[in-house]
Amino acid sequence: MSKIEKKVWPEYFQKIVDGVKKYELRLADFAVKEGDTLILKEWDPKTKEYTGREISKKVTYVLKTKGVTFWSQEDIDKYGLQILAFE
Repeated sequence: MSKIEKKVWPEYFQKIVDGVKKYELRLADFAVKEGDTLILKEWDPKTKEYTGREISKKVTYVLKTKGVTFWSQEDIDKYGLQILAFE
């Protein structure tokens, strides 16, 4: 299992810490699989520095959207996509 480090902006990081945000939306430009560990490091885009806070989360599910044909490209361009979390 891999450990993958990623930056997270403060408003999203705090929601992860609080247990409200239980998902990540990321560009699929890196390899990740179920069982890997995300090490999420709080990054302040204003100062362009890490704050020193980090949290580790186990990846339980990965959905890659490239090649998914549920919607037309026209509809995606018009409405965008949204991620829904649930318990």
